[in-house]
Amino acid sequence: MKVFRGLPNAASRAPCALTIGNFDGVHRGHQALLAQVRAAASRLGLDAAVMTFEPHPREFFAQKTGAVAANPQARAPTRVANLRDKLESLAEAGIDRVIVEHFNAGFAALSPQDFIEKVLVQGLHVKWLMVGEDFCFGARRAGNIDTLTEAGRRYGFEVETMPTVTNDGVRVSSSAVRHALAAGDFLHAQQLLGHPYTISGHVVHGRKLGRSIGFPTLNMRVAHRHPALSGIFVVQVHGLAERPLPGVASLGVRPTVDDSGRILLETHLFDYAQSCYGKLARVEFLKKLRDEEKYVDLPTLTAAIERDADNARRFFRERDNAAVSATDRI
Repeated sequence: MKVFRGLPNAASRAPCALTIGNFDGVHRGHQALLAQVRAAASRLGLDAAVMTFEPHPREFFAQKTGAVAANPQARAPTRVANLRDKLESLAEAGIDRVIVEHFNAGFAALSPQDFIEKVLVQGLHVKWLMVGEDFCFGARRAGNIDTLTEAGRRYGFEVETMPTVTNDGVRVSSSAVRHALAAGDFLHAQQLLGHPYTISGHVVHGRKLGRSIGFPTLNMRVAHRHPALSGIFVVQVHGLAERPLPGVASLGVRPTVDDSGRILLETHLFDYAQSCYGKLARVEFLKKLRDEEKYVDLPTLTAAIERDADNARRFFRERDNAAVSATDRI
C-alpha cells in the first residue's frame, strides 16, 4: 500500500475508486465500506484509494476558534486509533493507496467546486466514489451527495452511497466505539470494531520508578486523547513474544509522581523480564479495574499496584479456567 502526505505527484495519479473519511478505529462499518471500494476497484481495473485527514477536522476548527476554552464539548473527539494503526487496518482491508491530507486553513477554505476539480478530478483522477449517506464537504460543509452526483455526470465519475451498518440495532460508528470505551465496555467495543481495542507504540525509557518498587513497566507515550480515558486495566501485550503477554497497565497522567500532565501508558508484564526498549508493542485492553488516583506517598501507591496486579492475575486465572472447562465440555 502506498501512502501519500497530500495529493500524489503526477506520476502516481493512476485512476482510482475512492472513499473519503476519518476512519477512526476502522470499525465494522468502515470495513463494510472498504470492502465495497475494493470490489469496485477490482471490477473496474482501478486502484482502491482512501483519503483521510490529519489532524481531525474538528480538532483543527476547535483550535482555530478557541472553542475548547469556551465550550469543552466543542473539542475534537478522542481518537480510537493512532495514524499508524489506521494505516495498518486500511492495508489489511486491501487498499492500494492512502492520501493523508493535511487539514489546514487552506484545505478548509476550498469551495465544493474547487474540492471536486482540484482534489477529486485533477489530483486523484477519481472514476468511482463511495461516501456515507450524510457526507458533506467543502467550506461550511456546503457540498453534499447531490453536489457530487451532479459533478460525477459532468466529470465522468460514478457516485455511490453506503447505508448505515448496525450491530444489534445500534449504528456502528466511531462515536459508538468511543462511548463503549469510555464506559470500560471492551466487549461491546470489540463487537463494534470487529477486533479488540488496542493502543500501539514504541517502548521508551522512563524514570525507572516502577523497577525501584518491584513493578518494572513498559512505557509508551500517548500522543492523543484516548476514549478509554484514564485508569488501571487488565491487558495483554502483543508483538514482544510468540504469545500475548498478560499484565496490568496504567493509562493516565500519574498524579502521584508527575505533575506535567503528560499522558503515559505504563504496562507491568507478569513473569517477563526481557529488555523491550525501542520495540513496537500493541497493548490490548481486557478489563478496567479502577480509575486513576493520587496517593499521599510512594508506599501507598505501591500497595495499590500490588492489589491491581493481584486482581489482574485473578482475571487471567479465571479466564483460563473457564477456557479449560469449555474445552472439557466439547
